[in-house]
Order: sequence, then structure tokens, then C-alpha cells
Amino acid sequence: MATVGRRGASSPRDLTRMADRLSFVYLERCTVHREDNALTAEDADGVTHIPSATIGTLLLGPGTRVTHQAMSVLGDSGAGVVWVGERGVRFYSGGRSLSRSSALVEAQAVKWANQRTRLKTARQMYRMRFPDEDPAGLTRHELLGREGRRVKACYRHHAARTGIAWNGRQYLPGEFASGDPANQAVTAAAQCMYGIAQTAVTALGCAPGLGFIHSGHELAFVLDIADLYKTEIAIPVAFEVAAESPDDIGSRTRRAIRDQVNKVGLLKRCVEDIKLLLLPGGAIDEDVDRVTVQSDRGMELTAGRNYADDFSDSDEVPW
Repeated sequence: MATVGRRGASSPRDLTRMADRLSFVYLERCTVHREDNALTAEDADGVTHIPSATIGTLLLGPGTRVTHQAMSVLGDSGAGVVWVGERGVRFYSGGRSLSRSSALVEAQAVKWANQRTRLKTARQMYRMRFPDEDPAGLTRHELLGREGRRVKACYRHHAARTGIAWNGRQYLPGEFASGDPANQAVTAAAQCMYGIAQTAVTALGCAPGLGFIHSGHELAFVLDIADLYKTEIAIPVAFEVAAESPDDIGSRTRRAIRDQVNKVGLLKRCVEDIKLLLLPGGAIDEDVDRVTVQSDRGMELTAGRNYADDFSDSDEVPW
């Protein structure tokens, strides 16, 4: 088995950085395979080649089959893979981190483990969403109340702007078709945003389960990041799609979200926002595959050597 330092997969220098990738690629009713370092999508119309290192998230819709080799190259390139359908989204796979450094996940764990810094980060995330408000001093209950009012107001505003009758957010898990066209579009838009956020979080090597607003779920931090862009991107696009036509809401919303997130460079913003939240001003050497061992008083020592002669007061090795 190869060691960490000797893995043969591509290094971050060889891969397209997450900020420069396509937000997501959606495929349905096809077989996804691998040819060299590219994906192939084969359907009744022929074969399409897709460079795997340019994909942020691959969304696999109804009627898709994917081979082991295709999943292997997606994992090596750090792409997220999400199975989607009319009944919701499932996160069955995620790419390998594109960063060799653990600086971000360590900073995330430190901030998450302390209730004071966890609340401070939650306030910072609120400020990023609604820069016209200062949440300093607000409790968690007050943050949740204000966030709820702002999101409700956003729904009402875009319903009025697009001329859609809106009776509130209604969604039953697993029952996509039970909602009206506007609710279906909002659900489809949210699925896309979750996929994009999960890919950014995974690619940076962060812990998806350590959320600052959401908790109790393996993707709590993913939900936190996706919500940063809900009122700016997901909700406006969803209402515009629903206002155009009630037909084919799911796929039309996905295409509209894809176009908008590429237009505003959302993946690059996700990367910058996560770094700003977790390690503001901190330098991250993402390309160095460096492993150390921890010692006392925060000292880090070179890994791969035996320290018995340096630190042991006994000739016995304890393992």
C-alpha cells in the first residue's frame, strides 16, 4: 500500500483548482464511463467526452449508470458526485480533498469546539448573507428569528416581482411533485446549491458535519455554506423559472442555476468565503504534502522517524 507521501494520484498542481471549475454537470439517461482521464457519457445520440478535472459536482439524474472506473477518476480529481431525482437528492459520494494541508479543518474544529467562537462565526455568516444588518450581540434565538423573517420577506418579494401567487414554503421530503411550481423550483434550486457547497467543503478538506448554524447532521457545514447564497441566487432564480412555465421545473431550474452560478463565479466565492470564515488572514500551503507529529506546547515534529533516543528516559519502546 502506498504511503500518504507516495500516493500516485495527481497533485493539486496537476488539477484544476476548485475556484476555476464548472459548478456542476447534470447527466441523465446515459452510461458514464472513463476514457483516459476524461469521463464519457453515452446515450442514444452517441458519446460525449467531459474532462473530469474541470467538474465541480457531477449530478446523476434518472436513468444513469456509472462504472467503477468513472468513479475512480472522479475521486482522484476531487469532484463531488450526487445522485438526484424527482424525489430529492442523496449524497452518496464525495471527492478527495484537493488540499494537502489540514489547516482549514483544524481551524474549523477549534472554532466549532468553543461555544463563544461558534456563535461568533454564526453571526459572521449572518452578516455575509445580510450585510445591511449588524448581528453583533444577538443570541442564537435572535439570529434564527431574524434569518427567518428575512427569508420569508425574500420569498414574498420575488413572488411579487415575478407575479406568482405564494402561500409559503411547502415541501414534504420525498414528495417533490406535491408542491406547486414555485415550491418545486425552490426545492430543485436548493438541491443544486447543496451539491455545489458540498463539493467546495470537501475539496478544501473541511469537516462537513461541523456546522456553526446547523447541527446533528453529517452535512451540517454544507447546509451552512449553501444558505449563504440562498436569498441571492437560489430563490430569485427559482421564482423566475416558475414564472416562465410550470413544465419541466426540475431540469429547467438546474440549468438556470448552473448558468447563474457560473456567471457570478460562485465556486470561487465559496472557496474564498470558507477560508475567510475559518482562517482569516492565515496562509495555507495547499500544495505541500507534509506530515508532522504533535508534541508538547504546540510543537510539531517531523514525522517518519523514531524519537526514542531524543525523548524517552527508558530503553523500552512503548509500542
